[in-house]
Amino acid sequence: MVIQVLLAAAGLVVLTFAADHLVLGSSRLAQRMQISPVVVGVVVIGLGTSAPEFLVSGVASARGDTGLAVGNIAGSNILNLTLILGIAALAGSVAVTSQVIRREVPLAVGAVVLFAFLAWAGLSPLRGVVLAATGVCAVLVLLRWAKQGRSNEEVATEAAEFAQATATVDVPVQPSRLPAWFEPVRAILGLAGVLAGAQLLVSNASAIATDLGVPQVIIGFTLVALGTSLPELVTTVQAQRRGESDLVVGNLFGSNLFNSLIGGAVVGLASGSAAPGRAAVALSVTMILTAGLAWMLLRRGLALTRIEALVLLAAYALTMPLLLST
Repeated sequence: MVIQVLLAAAGLVVLTFAADHLVLGSSRLAQRMQISPVVVGVVVIGLGTSAPEFLVSGVASARGDTGLAVGNIAGSNILNLTLILGIAALAGSVAVTSQVIRREVPLAVGAVVLFAFLAWAGLSPLRGVVLAATGVCAVLVLLRWAKQGRSNEEVATEAAEFAQATATVDVPVQPSRLPAWFEPVRAILGLAGVLAGAQLLVSNASAIATDLGVPQVIIGFTLVALGTSLPELVTTVQAQRRGESDLVVGNLFGSNLFNSLIGGAVVGLASGSAAPGRAAVALSVTMILTAGLAWMLLRRGLALTRIEALVLLAAYALTMPLLLST
């Protein structure tokens, strides 16, 4: 089993690096094609940073490991708004504007609730289509909001800053000096790397679950979810250091929105009618409660204190005994 653990860890490393280059290559290519910065920020970067969850869950579902697939998305949703948001609030107060609380956060919470109910009922291809259609509508709503008022400038600035940043392992030259063919190649190789890393992670995580005699959903909820949420953790810590609390909240709730709608759609479409991906009642309820808890704490004073951060961390610690008892 030691070899399987090492191979799963290698899959996580490949997944993280490849996803980084996939998003950067896609965003820089979109900019060179003169696509609106708002579209780059909301669609290319927003969907791209959730690519690890989508592809890992999709690969797992296609292999018949539906428990691992659902556990990964559910675990990521819970982990984002408890562990990661709690860590960010411990590092400093996380403030958020009332506009974000009124619009983006409720949309993300609604997506989590929809995913939780459909996952409890079973993610069949038909329910996958429902989630996909809802996801498209959600993206259109986000684009409309982003084009209004100061949000347009903020998203455009964030997209430009992201595209000019370097990847975890990047070439030591400025993006503008790279040849035109480099970014498409980067994006394609990044996608191939994400797929390879996902396959390596899923196959070995499934084997570990079998060897330990534990349900796949637990491995998905813990090992796989934590691994695929590493990009969100890194982005959150960097944004918090720069004092961009709105970006912290938007990144985490936005990740949950894309995970639930697009990730859930991928699981449903890949699972097939014979073996739909299912989440236990306890897991579905926990997803809804943690999303509601984070929303409630942010609404109280439009900020998270260190005491409230400890509440979120405690909520994450309590989810594991709840899951094991089901």
